[in-house]
Amino acid sequence: MRFLDLLVMSVNNLRRRKMRTVLTVLGVIIGTASIVVMVSLGIGLKEMTMEQYAQYGKLTSIEIYGEYYGGQDADPLYLTDDVVEEFSRIPHVKYATPILDYYVIAKQGVYEGNLSLKGVSQEYLNDLDIGEGELPSSSDTEMRLVVGNMVYRQFRNTKTNEYYWDNMVKPDVDFMNKPLFVIFDTDAYYQSRYAQDGENKVSPPKKYMLKTAGMIAGGEEDYNENSSGVYVNIELLKAQLKKIFRKNPIPGQQTNKKGKPYNYFIYDQAMVMVDDMEYVTEVQNVLNEMGFQTYSQMQWLEQSQQQQEMVQAVLGGIGAVSLFVAAIGIANTMMMSIYERTKEIGVMKVLGCPMGNIRTMFLIEAGFIGLMGGVIGIVLSYTISYVINHFGGVGMLMMGIEGNISRIPLWLSGMAIVFAIFVGMIAGLFPALRAMKLSPLAAIRND
Repeated sequence: MRFLDLLVMSVNNLRRRKMRTVLTVLGVIIGTASIVVMVSLGIGLKEMTMEQYAQYGKLTSIEIYGEYYGGQDADPLYLTDDVVEEFSRIPHVKYATPILDYYVIAKQGVYEGNLSLKGVSQEYLNDLDIGEGELPSSSDTEMRLVVGNMVYRQFRNTKTNEYYWDNMVKPDVDFMNKPLFVIFDTDAYYQSRYAQDGENKVSPPKKYMLKTAGMIAGGEEDYNENSSGVYVNIELLKAQLKKIFRKNPIPGQQTNKKGKPYNYFIYDQAMVMVDDMEYVTEVQNVLNEMGFQTYSQMQWLEQSQQQQEMVQAVLGGIGAVSLFVAAIGIANTMMMSIYERTKEIGVMKVLGCPMGNIRTMFLIEAGFIGLMGGVIGIVLSYTISYVINHFGGVGMLMMGIEGNISRIPLWLSGMAIVFAIFVGMIAGLFPALRAMKLSPLAAIRND
């Protein structure tokens, strides 16, 4: 007997008992929808956790801090260009960059702001997500800024002395079309303005005009790890500071015991970018063994993921119980079908129908029930997921969490249908084997 003939017979048998088939399929629908929705909630929680951590820093980045005091008898452990270069040679490190934080005063019109210029490598600049303008080029000879989308909050109106937080009015600072006048020697600036009577008068420091190359992507209220920073090429920043302070100590830089500046820069912080999330912990351990303090989002994310996996396993188990109950329903339906079709089975055996065909026919019926239940269950799952995201999303937004809490990837839909078919066939296996073992003569005499 051809497979197509067996398929047609199986479908016709299901159609003859519509109510029983519908109720059995309904059980599979509920079971499939339950397990898919439960797993989708686990996936949504896991992905939302990763997205939240990613807002505060790249998941493949490691922040490194120097240990100035390694103990009474130990030499200070400084972050220098040579040390950062050594970081870049660690396996799986994509690149390493020092971070030179230097505080300046920036002016534009009546607005004044205290900004931290972050000198970083060209590789770091190339990784910034630009929403307007362009990235500075490695061939630039003049320092250009990459300004975060929330930097405007750091400016105040010098006439009213009000910041953004005082009246929630955005300062009228045009970064892209107007230059900023930047004061690097902030000590001289304050001394020239606020010198007391009898103190030596200090000349106002020179202002430098800096243009903005680009703005970090995002709206005025969209926070990300770069939204409050002002980034420049570190080599141009170092050259600028050397030009301004010459042989005098640069503010924020370490000096020797005689108060003299070192002939190299010492950084408070550096950053390593790993080529894959899988190796972040491994690289971080190497850095810790070198004596440096480190921080990465992965060390917290791994702990959170372990908790999420436990939650997902519990949710999936709850849904699996529903599908298990549906499997019992399929087995019951197939057993009832065998009892009702005992004479039909006996006739098929007397006519020489192979045992394998009888088994296949019942497995097809059970698998078809699983297929119908799985497909309709997936449609129901997407509907339930939409309702959860639509109404549950309001509550999530009130807690400051954005995104869909229920997420059904395509692979989950496909696996759910295959699993429903598999469960149906497993549930129908015992009844199919029983049908094979029926005695033909006893089956024919059955009323």
